[in-house]
Amino acid sequence: MDYIIRKCTESDLHKLVDLCQQHAAFEKANYNPEGKHEKLKKAIFSKKPMLNCLVAEVNLKVVGYATYTIDFSTWDAQKFIYLDCLYLEQEYRSFGIGRVLMDQVKNAGEKNGCINMQWQTPDFNIKAIKFYKKNGGTGREKLRFTLPIEN
Repeated sequence: MDYIIRKCTESDLHKLVDLCQQHAAFEKANYNPEGKHEKLKKAIFSKKPMLNCLVAEVNLKVVGYATYTIDFSTWDAQKFIYLDCLYLEQEYRSFGIGRVLMDQVKNAGEKNGCINMQWQTPDFNIKAIKFYKKNGGTGREKLRFTLPIEN
């Protein structure tokens, strides 16, 4: 399958919101798309972006994405790259696209002097866990908590 991986453009944002909604459904999570287009636009395309986004494109159609941030580890006292999301529409999986997205995020970490790449996946996502382990990832058992903050 022919595909390209490229940086997200503003014209991709509507599809990105749609992919986020698909991703949330896949992970059995709630997702409200309302207002996300503008918030993602600000996060990705401001003068000091908070989020980096790559998209996978097949036949001029965006079919997946990877988002990441550069963060700092207190324990390591160094920067790391955090793969926030990696998602491909079902029919585009198993063609190596996910591996290339991960490699490009890892390369961004190397360019930014990061010590490692970190990410998470739900424990029920067995295919993803196998994929990550096959590609050199190691897991640590932890629970992720969320505490809402009123703005």
